[in-house]
Amino acid sequence: MGTYINPGNAGFRKIAGPNYVDKTLLIDLINERINAEKNLVCVSRPRRFGKSYAAKMLTAYYDCTCDSHTLFDDKKIAESDSYEKNLNQYNVISLDITSFISDARSNDLPLIEVPKMIMKEIRSELRLLNVKPFSGQSLNSELVQYIDELHGKQFIFIIDEWDAMIREAKDDPAAQQAYLNLLRGWFKNNSFTPKVVAAAYMTGILPVKKDGSQSAISDFDEFSMIKPLDFGEYVGFTEAEVKEICEKKNADFEMMKKWYDGYSFKNVGSVYNPNSVMKSIRNDDFDSYWTETSAAEGLLEYISQDYNGLTKTIAELIGGVDVEVSTTGFANDLTTFRGKDDVLTLMIHLGYLAYDSVNGTVRIPNEEIKKEFSKAVKQVNHKATLDRLRESEQLFLDTVNGNADAVAAQIEKIHREETAPLHYNREDSLRSVIKLAYYSYRDHYVQFEELGAGEGCADVAYIPRRDSDWPVLIIELKWNKDADGAINQIQNKKYPEALKNLGTKILLVGISYEKDASDNSKKHTCKIVEYVPE
Repeated sequence: MGTYINPGNAGFRKIAGPNYVDKTLLIDLINERINAEKNLVCVSRPRRFGKSYAAKMLTAYYDCTCDSHTLFDDKKIAESDSYEKNLNQYNVISLDITSFISDARSNDLPLIEVPKMIMKEIRSELRLLNVKPFSGQSLNSELVQYIDELHGKQFIFIIDEWDAMIREAKDDPAAQQAYLNLLRGWFKNNSFTPKVVAAAYMTGILPVKKDGSQSAISDFDEFSMIKPLDFGEYVGFTEAEVKEICEKKNADFEMMKKWYDGYSFKNVGSVYNPNSVMKSIRNDDFDSYWTETSAAEGLLEYISQDYNGLTKTIAELIGGVDVEVSTTGFANDLTTFRGKDDVLTLMIHLGYLAYDSVNGTVRIPNEEIKKEFSKAVKQVNHKATLDRLRESEQLFLDTVNGNADAVAAQIEKIHREETAPLHYNREDSLRSVIKLAYYSYRDHYVQFEELGAGEGCADVAYIPRRDSDWPVLIIELKWNKDADGAINQIQNKKYPEALKNLGTKILLVGISYEKDASDNSKKHTCKIVEYVPE
């Protein structure tokens, strides 16, 4: 067993323990493509979403130099008709591109040398296996020679973190191009002879970089966070898998859903961040584990981009508003941005935003990512963003202190500045303005919409975090009705009853919008009262 050629099954054996969530039916999707016309696959998903686990699993399954029955016989893939036919039947070239980048840096080499390092390492492994090519022989010829002299079996390429060069050499286009040329030389029009390549599986954070309007390696079928298709259930944990984990570990499923759900794909439904789910179980704590990935370091950079409308869009997203986005034309790199839509598209691929393919909108997916946005936005050097942050913090203070006129004035300001009059015509529109106005809530609160309480649902509720001494805020919205009516509804339908055991003060906040108010500057009114249990 080598380092890059047929590395065996030890990598998967380490992770296939009692807590392993069975994702082996991914193998079936790859088996269907072996020696088919579309036998090259690129699957992209965010960091810490199980990319390397999948690569190790595929390597263990296909590697012909080991026997992996004990690893897979009790897994879902064993029920497939393709299981025995392909188990340990191929030579495998397994590459983790991050390792080559790390080696280049430790040896003080420019990243443009990485493609040469990859070729050198593969040839070195071949020579260790007694493949001694003639001078000037191509890699393709050497692999054919290896097949002929040893096992007579085709190769399956498994490339993990394929896009590491695109990300790490983002300011070095020459290094990127040299790397893409290497991949293009291997896979463009399948330049390896059919005798060599049975299939290839690449995985990374970004889809294949575009060369103009086309993929730089166009023979690959791509499956991304925007359109994962059949690979959707392998992006992360499904809801059924998370429920099973919570039952086994006696964990709170509803809290798990609030913190780590939020991604959703056609025919799959909810998909959860697997790394964060497992760390939450291990630590018995719901928190953001995103900060433990280098992806968290980039959020500030992306939301600080100076594109028209981006500042307002980030505020809307933090406030819980779904935002329209066009994902076409993104170059699939970290530097080529034409406007805010490209920034938002990148954040979909990085996992910061969840994409709704039906409505063409994005949103912040869950509490974990909301927390990261809240931390990052405080460091953004945009006057408009900082002003809105200060206004939101002041709005909370005014609400808690019962300053109803100040609350109404700030809601009026947000309405006037951020909402088109034609769109501001129903309670849903007013709710969007409320969420935008209170968007700094995460310092002290968890936000709920349509919170089931008493004999109905509160429009918006802010529940204080465990370490917060701020009061509960129950907000009821009224359209062309007065704020007193909103307060009466909260009381009559007994919304506070479900929250009175939290042991903290509860404030009832009624906010109304009167479209035909005589004073155009005071269309919003507010009333704030403290809840007194009967």
